[in-house]
Amino acid sequence: GGNYCFGTPGVNIGVSNSSTGVNYQLYLGTSTVGAPIPGTGAAFNFGVQSATGIYSIKATNVTTGCTVNMAGVSSVNINPLPVAHNMTGGGGYCPGSTGVHVGLDGSDLGFSYQLYNGTTPAGAAMPGTGIVVDFGPQTGVGTYTVLATNTTTGCSSVMAGSEAVSLNPAPTVFNVNGTGNYCPSSPGRHVMTDGSDIGTTYQLYNAFGPAGVTMAGTGMPLDFGSQLAGTYTVMASNTTTTCVISMAGSAVIGISPVPTAYNVTGAGGYCVGGTGASIGLSGSDLGVNYQLYYGSLLSGTAVAGTGAPLNFGLKIAAGTYTVVATDATTTCPNNMSGSGVIVINPLPAVYNVTGGGGYCSGGTGVAVGLSGSTLGVNYMLYNGV
Repeated sequence: GGNYCFGTPGVNIGVSNSSTGVNYQLYLGTSTVGAPIPGTGAAFNFGVQSATGIYSIKATNVTTGCTVNMAGVSSVNINPLPVAHNMTGGGGYCPGSTGVHVGLDGSDLGFSYQLYNGTTPAGAAMPGTGIVVDFGPQTGVGTYTVLATNTTTGCSSVMAGSEAVSLNPAPTVFNVNGTGNYCPSSPGRHVMTDGSDIGTTYQLYNAFGPAGVTMAGTGMPLDFGSQLAGTYTVMASNTTTTCVISMAGSAVIGISPVPTAYNVTGAGGYCVGGTGASIGLSGSDLGVNYQLYYGSLLSGTAVAGTGAPLNFGLKIAAGTYTVVATDATTTCPNNMSGSGVIVINPLPAVYNVTGGGGYCSGGTGVAVGLSGSTLGVNYMLYNGV
């Protein structure tokens, strides 16, 4: 006799000894249980009994018909199974995260609860508290169940339902490109990924946070457009699972320096028929090319910097001259300071020399003059030259 857990076959009932020639009848209360069993001269049992109640045994001598009750009785009781609480939690989790929680929506005092992943225990058993149970985040992929055990009776049963834990795939890792410098006059440098996945969104980041709007993956490389100086990274998010992962590497963008601005020198006016006026620069740098412009037109070829002032030579075309310097390595341009203006000065109007002639020895000479003159013009008389 004794107690047994609900759902199990029951408990054995027997006698500690028996006599041959005697039949032994098992009773539950006043009702017989099964047929009499003849004694063997040794102990035996009536098998597993599941009905609850008080069991006794009556022995009958098969020859005389005399009967007697065996000493003592045995009781059989059913211990209840744990209350079946519902499994909670489970689901998919993203690579790199702590997993997903698995638990029960309730528990009972005096019971212990063991989480299993398949047939393998997951962690230690947790005592019931009368409230919900959380087994914590689980990363093992599989189907989870909970076995509850009464710490007094040892009766156990599986809690209701199960929870599956799965690992969601992360977005494919692509490379971030775009490292380099740009010239101050340009809008920046393009930042790109060398690939993208459909069903994934991509967000560009700099030191201040998101840079621009998210872009949907196309299955092709992505271009986030021109970006200013800074360090840029890209985070990809699966639109279904929301799993987020950083793309490989970063784009480090800087600003290239522009050539030093020197002053345009020379220019001025020259007379009609002259050789022109000289245009130059007050200084120059090695590794920089200097291009003279006549208005918007190139004037000659670029001149390499020498570390000293430059002279672009004599220019005869009247107008405004400027100089643009270009770094030979970065190709960054910069306008030099100021400009040179060349004008062509007209010649004085031509008048006739008048007078002259002979005069007598001892005379005062003869007058020499011009048939006309212009204000602002000085006239010098020459004899012979």
